[in-house]
Amino acid sequence: MKAASAIAALGALAQEHRLAVFRQLVQVGEKGMAAGAIAESIGIPASSLSFHLAQLRGAGMVLQQRQHRSLIYRANYSAMNALLDYLTENCCAGADCGSAAACESHASERKSA
Repeated sequence: MKAASAIAALGALAQEHRLAVFRQLVQVGEKGMAAGAIAESIGIPASSLSFHLAQLRGAGMVLQQRQHRSLIYRANYSAMNALLDYLTENCCAGADCGSAAACESHASERKSA
């Protein structure tokens, strides 16, 4: 992932309703949700939801598919994983970050240097 894509993804997620929408879509999995169901579960008007979904789609974090008369939205797991990989690419000074303790010990070493 390039820095510009990471910035776009983080920017799209850096808003309360968009983050809630994305988390809801992650929870429902591959089946996705219709826009009306998302609006109802998040508790925002459909007009606001359309704007937020457009922002998430523009950043590549959400996929849209037409099923009959409904638009179904899904979290883009490959984009989510690419963002996480980008953010943790140089984690813990290259050490295995399998545990939080490993990262904490490296962080304290860097702080004291």
